[in-house]
Amino acid sequence: MSTTTQTSVNFDEILKEVHAIGKSVLRVHASDVDKQARFPQESIDAMRGAKLLSAYVPQEYGGMGLNLQQTAKICEALGQYCGSSAMIYAMHKIQVACVVHHAQQSEYFRGYLRQLVQEQRLMASATTEIGTGGDLRSSICAVEITGDRFKVSKKAPVISYGEAADEILVTCRRAPDAPAYEQSHVMVRKGEYTAVPISTWDTMGFRGTCSSGFELTAEGNAEQVIPESFTEILSQTMHPYSHIVWGALWSGICMDAVNQARAFVRAEARKTPGETPISAIRLGEVDQVLQVMRHNVATMAREYDELRSRNCPGVFEDFGFSIRTNNLKLSCSQQFVDIVGRAMLICGISGYRNDSKFSIARHLRDAYGAALMVNNDRILKLNATMLMVHREG
Repeated sequence: MSTTTQTSVNFDEILKEVHAIGKSVLRVHASDVDKQARFPQESIDAMRGAKLLSAYVPQEYGGMGLNLQQTAKICEALGQYCGSSAMIYAMHKIQVACVVHHAQQSEYFRGYLRQLVQEQRLMASATTEIGTGGDLRSSICAVEITGDRFKVSKKAPVISYGEAADEILVTCRRAPDAPAYEQSHVMVRKGEYTAVPISTWDTMGFRGTCSSGFELTAEGNAEQVIPESFTEILSQTMHPYSHIVWGALWSGICMDAVNQARAFVRAEARKTPGETPISAIRLGEVDQVLQVMRHNVATMAREYDELRSRNCPGVFEDFGFSIRTNNLKLSCSQQFVDIVGRAMLICGISGYRNDSKFSIARHLRDAYGAALMVNNDRILKLNATMLMVHREG
């Protein structure tokens, strides 16, 4: 049997296990997680048990060595059962990719990857900062390195699942005298930092991500600074990886909403045997939009894996690639609302109710958060700037 076939067969089994966890754990607790705006501990524990938190870690460190296409499929699968759990998994995977792609030359981070596999540790991210207007490419805070130790303090308006994380990757200026755009990416670890709450998380959707704000103060070993600059990390990994896995999990939520609509249409059809309900036409329309959304995510994930395989980091700095990546996020966040809204119209009042078996209320509330995760207006402005100087070849 070829290596390619073995990988494919193994991943099929992994995906089956993901769906099994989704049905038996994520879906069971999704409503309570949403209602209480609480961290989905049961979901993360189940993922830990299946070694999913280290799925993207290369096999040489004990991980599964999955690529982004496979990781995106896992995010999509999880999204069908609990949006908040899927979002936490996706955001964790973004941080894992940053370490895998940019820190393997460091003995410290090679050891960390092995620890991640063994202990199934959960990583969060502190990229946004009060005072920067949401610009990931600039920082006010700075890391101070003295000898073999570092210190950093940051006011972060949002740190998703920060209280539950074992590690947090923090962006900051590389030194106190460095300009705002010269940034480092620093791993701070539980027990080495204090996090004073500065905001709570009582939102319309994605309530279980528990994305409160904190004033984070940390110190640790200087080896915890990722060797490569954050500029490279952002363009080569964080930017494209984020939009792809977000699009994938949003697709998963949409799939569940459409499945709810399909179940509703079937129930209506049973009332009038031999007659196709008018709502079935709407079902055909929404399925078409969903197919386009899933295709776009899969295409971008495949392109990313292919570019990574060339081992030519410069390709990610091309304006054309950045524009395509941004367009994926823009289109998926818009289609998310469109698809779930169409599914709710099919289900009618049954989809609108929170206490109905056909309820799509949670899906719709989650959908409206997508355009705000790296605000669509900021992305459109950036695209417009790049388009003025870029010409497609």
